[in-house]
Amino acid sequence: MLQNKIYQNFIKEILKTFFVILFGLSVIAWTVKAVNFLELIVESGYSVITYFQYSILSLFGIVPKFIPLAFLLALIIFIAKQSDDNELIILWTSGVKKLKLINLFFIISLFILIIYLTFSIFLTPAALHKSRMLLGKQAYSSFLPTIRVQRFSDSFKGFTFLVGEKIDNKIENVFINDDSNILKSISVNETKRESTTIISESGLIEDKMMVLFNGQIISNSKDNSKNDIIRFEKLNLDLRSLETGTIKQPKLQETSTLILLNCIFEFFEFEMINCNNTKNEITTVINRRFFLPFYIPIIALICSFLLLKNQNKKNYINNKYSIFFLSFLILLYGELIIRYTAVSKLISAMFIITPFILIPLVYLILIYQLSKEFYFK
Repeated sequence: MLQNKIYQNFIKEILKTFFVILFGLSVIAWTVKAVNFLELIVESGYSVITYFQYSILSLFGIVPKFIPLAFLLALIIFIAKQSDDNELIILWTSGVKKLKLINLFFIISLFILIIYLTFSIFLTPAALHKSRMLLGKQAYSSFLPTIRVQRFSDSFKGFTFLVGEKIDNKIENVFINDDSNILKSISVNETKRESTTIISESGLIEDKMMVLFNGQIISNSKDNSKNDIIRFEKLNLDLRSLETGTIKQPKLQETSTLILLNCIFEFFEFEMINCNNTKNEITTVINRRFFLPFYIPIIALICSFLLLKNQNKKNYINNKYSIFFLSFLILLYGELIIRYTAVSKLISAMFIITPFILIPLVYLILIYQLSKEFYFK
């Protein structure tokens, strides 16, 4: 009973440290990303609500990236703390087997593995897909935030504009070039027009409406044989049909796992994405979602070497940093090699089988080292 309580406390402490580290790393990375996402408001004119919804959903794509590192840090911190407090020595002298604690670390790693798989296979693709669809469904809310003084802006498809000065919603020295046929209704000949250029002295902007004063409209024909010029004192422009340049088609990382698997194994006859042109990239994404999490148990077993007997404290400190460095190299190996799994089937196979070879191998080495300790005790 006493040992069970000890193990329960160990599990709670490791998991608590893990979630705290994971939360801290994820929030830092998410904050940096959220700053970059301000472009949705400034350049694409999306509402603040859309910005926050998109930013929060992106958190699901950040969390899985830090799960292996957070687990490594949590395990190193736990073992170091227990060793510094001499609590592990008390356990060994009370008859607790080191192999049981190693098995406990391994079981915890399997729990973290399940969390990682849940995120990578289900939660992350679903959340990222929803965030992409959010940009597709939500139109931009206001034209005003997209205006940058004395800088050409192409935030909208086929629609380029430049203003010389902006004070609140008042603009001066306006230049607009429309290649997307949005302003065709104001040209002289709608059928033959290729592009429309508007030059204006000043204007006002209200949400998705623009009122221009004292300017001219230049309509260019398709064959460039004739340019029609219309002068105006006041011109009302309806900009509701503008489309932002934000990518609305889901990327592979934002695509359902079932759809990606269908591209490889052809479970169903329908294709929601172009599988032929992206099969190599799909292989990389599938490997990342299904097999990268299996590198976590390796970390648990490598960190277990810190439980082995050390001659003095100096060697233990050096060993602690060596174990962390070796574990980090394993994670780095997984992250690097996965990028080349689409290039070669051999590399892909090597990436997949590596954890299934290292896990039993490292475990056997641990058992052998523990048997030596018992033998020379």
